[in-house]
Amino acid sequence: MKKIYAAVILGVLLLAVGCGRSLNELDAYEEIAEDTVAESADTYESEKSAGSITSDSGIEAVDQTGRKLIKTVYLSMQTKEFDAVLEGLSAKVRETGGYTESSSVSGNSYYYDSTRNAHFTIRVPSQRLDEFIDIVSGLGNVTQKSESVEDVTLQYVDTEGRKKTLETEQERLIQLLEQAENMEDLLAIESKLSDVRYELENYGSQLRLLDNQIDYSTVNVEITEVERVAEVKDRTFFGEISERFGNSLYMVGRGIRGFLIGFIGSLPVLAVWAVIIGGAAVLIRRVVKGRKKQGKALEQTKTQEDLSGLPKP
Repeated sequence: MKKIYAAVILGVLLLAVGCGRSLNELDAYEEIAEDTVAESADTYESEKSAGSITSDSGIEAVDQTGRKLIKTVYLSMQTKEFDAVLEGLSAKVRETGGYTESSSVSGNSYYYDSTRNAHFTIRVPSQRLDEFIDIVSGLGNVTQKSESVEDVTLQYVDTEGRKKTLETEQERLIQLLEQAENMEDLLAIESKLSDVRYELENYGSQLRLLDNQIDYSTVNVEITEVERVAEVKDRTFFGEISERFGNSLYMVGRGIRGFLIGFIGSLPVLAVWAVIIGGAAVLIRRVVKGRKKQGKALEQTKTQEDLSGLPKP
């Protein structure tokens, strides 16, 4: 009798183990994920302690520390050779292996005080950024230059660690999917696997975007066409007075030149208006003269009628 009870109890235990096996395996990947996260955190802390991921290392030590930097440069230039500068800029972009992300050119060159302007957003390989800036700065007169650097090392390491954790989860879920013995467990594993793959794609996109911004620096170039280039240099007191006096004479000359150009250029329009105004004046004068003649004739007729009505002597 005791043997029968023992056999029944053993069968129940085996059935319970069989039913709970897949569910236990489904939960196992969470423990692996936690171990992976802990391992990534330990790796990150060791790198941080070694000094490779700190803001005190300096930008000049990027190659040695492996820091992830996004560089952005802004250049504002003046030139009298607008078309030549645009051609030279395009040639330098191709030469350094970069590409133009966006560009715009506006304005006209023949109106008084109207100049052409161009704006370019250029992506240049980070290792050739300094070379590109030096070359482009020589194409025209640089009036403004600014640089900014964003350190995204922490963000990159964190995103990369999360991606590795999800990859481990994905491998474990695939193993559980192959071992699933019923439809309920199969659907649960596939649902979780789909979520993991979606998050993997999201983190992968973030890393690709960061890689592009890190590998290719952004250079914003603004070019303005001018007739007189403003030189940036150290000036003495009398030198500044002389420069401002020369600028005043230049502005007066430009004003007279602009007036003459505007006046002479408007002569055809002025001639048409002169003909219209002259014709209107002649017509008005004739009308006025005609009315005066009619008035005099009426007065003469009235006078004659008054005289004819008087008695004869």
